[in-house]
Amino acid sequence: MTAPSTFGLSTEARNLHWLLSNLVEEVPGVHSVTVVSSDGLMLLSSDPGLTSARAEGRQKGPRGSSADLATIVSGIGSLTTGAAKLMDGGGVKQTMVAMEEGSVFVMSISDGSLLGVHANPDCDMSVVAYHMALFVGRAGHVLTPELRSELRTSMESTQ
Repeated sequence: MTAPSTFGLSTEARNLHWLLSNLVEEVPGVHSVTVVSSDGLMLLSSDPGLTSARAEGRQKGPRGSSADLATIVSGIGSLTTGAAKLMDGGGVKQTMVAMEEGSVFVMSISDGSLLGVHANPDCDMSVVAYHMALFVGRAGHVLTPELRSELRTSMESTQ
C-alpha cells in the first residue's frame, strides 16, 4: 500500500486498507486500485508495484503512480457525471473503459466518492465488477466525513 502503515488508524480505516489490498491481491488481472473523494483527492491506494508473489511479471499501474490512477478516476467520474446530467440519466453507478493494453473501472461508493481499478485487458470484467461491488457494499456505509478526513490526513503524511 502507498498509504502509511495502519498503525494509529481507526478500526474503520484499517478495515478499508485491508479491503483494498485484498481486492488487488485476490482478483486476477487487477494492477492497482484507488479510492478518490468527491473533490478528487486520493483517500486510499494500492501500490501499483509488486504487491505479492503472484504479481511478478505484471505491468505496473498507469505510469507506475497511484496518483496517476486517482487523477484518471477523478476525471472519468467527473466526465460521466456531467454526461449523465446532460442526458437526464440519473446517477452514474459504474464506468468501464476498455483499451488495447488495459481496462479502467470506476464505481460510485457514496457521497461522490469513487472506487477505481486498473486491470489487464483480458481480465474477467464480471469478476472485477463483482469484487468492486463487494468493496462498495462494505465500504460505503463506513466512509463517513470523519473517516474521509482521517484517510486524507494519512495520505498527506506519506507525500
